[in-house]
Amino acid sequence: MTVRLLTNIGRLWTGSDVCSNAAILVHNDRIAWVGRAADLPQNVPGVVDDIVDVDHVENLGGALVTPGLIDAHSHPVYAGNRWAEMAMRSSGSSHSAITAAGGGIASTVTVTRGTDPWTLCNGVRERLREWLLSGTTTVEAKTGYHLTRDGELADVRMLRELEKEPMMPRIHATFLAAHVVPPEFFGRQREYIEAVGTWCMDAAAAGADSVDVYCDDGHFSVEEARWVLASGRNVGLLTRIHAGAHSRNGAVQLAADMGCASADLLHHTTEEDLVAMARYGVPAVICPGTALQQGSSPPVRRMLDQGITVALGTDHNPGHCGITSMALVVGLAVAAFGMSVTEALRAATLGGASVLSAPDRGVLAPGRLADIVQWDADHEGAFAWAFGLRPRRVWRGGQPVQ
Repeated sequence: MTVRLLTNIGRLWTGSDVCSNAAILVHNDRIAWVGRAADLPQNVPGVVDDIVDVDHVENLGGALVTPGLIDAHSHPVYAGNRWAEMAMRSSGSSHSAITAAGGGIASTVTVTRGTDPWTLCNGVRERLREWLLSGTTTVEAKTGYHLTRDGELADVRMLRELEKEPMMPRIHATFLAAHVVPPEFFGRQREYIEAVGTWCMDAAAAGADSVDVYCDDGHFSVEEARWVLASGRNVGLLTRIHAGAHSRNGAVQLAADMGCASADLLHHTTEEDLVAMARYGVPAVICPGTALQQGSSPPVRRMLDQGITVALGTDHNPGHCGITSMALVVGLAVAAFGMSVTEALRAATLGGASVLSAPDRGVLAPGRLADIVQWDADHEGAFAWAFGLRPRRVWRGGQPVQ
């Protein structure tokens, strides 16, 4: 199959417009034409000589169709779970009590290091498939639970290899060795952060797209983050930063100073931070699931009013949030942060594409990737109603996902 016609689309939300009674013509993995079905051209120059040459026709029965959703922040590379820790936290246990009981990021590091590569890969594969089946066609996936040079690089390579497999979402691999200080570097934090800086070149060679640093109390300082981000930028990696997740410590200002590709989480953000982000064009990645769990309310409306690009992420990770549905994230963003459905959908499509520097997706337009979702609804307002709207069908690069 080289050409596919998706026709009889009741409502098409392209990312930039809404069209009724629409059609999409796909050639190989790209969109060749999109618009009202009545305007479908008899031939598409450079693709087919005549519409009769279309190899396959899908009748979409009047349903809602959108671009594939984009998750701009996730941590899917880990083994084990921390459900007991979640129960402790929900009962009011402190961070120190959870750590004393063997919880926290270090516990995931221990389990992940002790898991054989084949088992770890299978677990990550199953998680990524959940994203795709729920309508998310691109996932930003962070490393960060090996915290050794060889382990972190192996995780990057694994993500790159998984992306090549059938029925996997597209992957944007982010190198997050600067997640926390590993146990063997206790008391030698500066030595560890200097080592991470030297690993960035190898991470880029292994296939990483970005470098990230968790800049917060109990993680890394602004100056430590600056060292790692500069090291990554020098070898061609996009720079990202976990900023203001638990406290305000200057991470947002650092993101502005360095022109980071994104500042993520932003639970504790001031007007001064927002002004700096707007001035230097730093996008925001907001993760509603984690924000709600922590009782935080990022100033999303003020971000939008300042003209800051906003993207959405699940922040899927073993210790706080198990969401793999970006449709659920869209609903939470509407309910919790006062975003309109259109604003939230744009953040989950065009916003994600902008944050990941992936202009070939996030909108249904000629020349863009044919990552398309047909939803179990006839209007995008259903995202605010269903809290986890399910797709009927998903196409990745024009190919149906089984």
